[in-house]
Amino acid sequence: MHSFFALRRMRHAFALAVATTFVSLASWAGDEEPPPPVNGHFALQSLDGKDVSDADFHGKWLLIYFGYTFCPDVCPTTLSQIGAAFDGLGPKAKDFQAVFITLDPARDKLQVMKDYMKSFDPRIIGLRGEPDDIEAAAKSFHVYYRPRSLGNGQYTVDHSSYIYVINPKGKFAELLTGDLPGHPLVEDLRKLDK
Repeated sequence: MHSFFALRRMRHAFALAVATTFVSLASWAGDEEPPPPVNGHFALQSLDGKDVSDADFHGKWLLIYFGYTFCPDVCPTTLSQIGAAFDGLGPKAKDFQAVFITLDPARDKLQVMKDYMKSFDPRIIGLRGEPDDIEAAAKSFHVYYRPRSLGNGQYTVDHSSYIYVINPKGKFAELLTGDLPGHPLVEDLRKLDK
């Protein structure tokens, strides 16, 4: 039963990601300039208080996932899948760095993020920043996100659910989704690092 719900959540995440892509493409008319390419830049803070930018990771494959700690299913599932993929890579995992960037700086305070990241592979680092810094990073990657009120002062954050891959030279390489049935994430990572 547990795997049924996990599969359902993965399908939901994939459907949201695909729908977001189609919405973006539908809003682009062929006679207009295409959207700028993903440039993969960010300047944020690590959970130990250091300033961190994309340039700090040159030389490794960078896997970036945007989400938030109050996410009920998609974010924790994706972060767990990244950790499992690292386990599957064995010693080759050292060629990769995974980064989780919050889209909800209002709730994802430093201690909240520290506690949250303890639930996942320690090779995944968390980054946060001021709302303007988060917005700049999200724009750099063309991340869709929008807070949605649930009433009584509660809200959720709708967001695209891609893993953004930056190559060791700091250039955007491709988008990945979490594990799909019959196609584990680890296989995508092995293909990258040949």
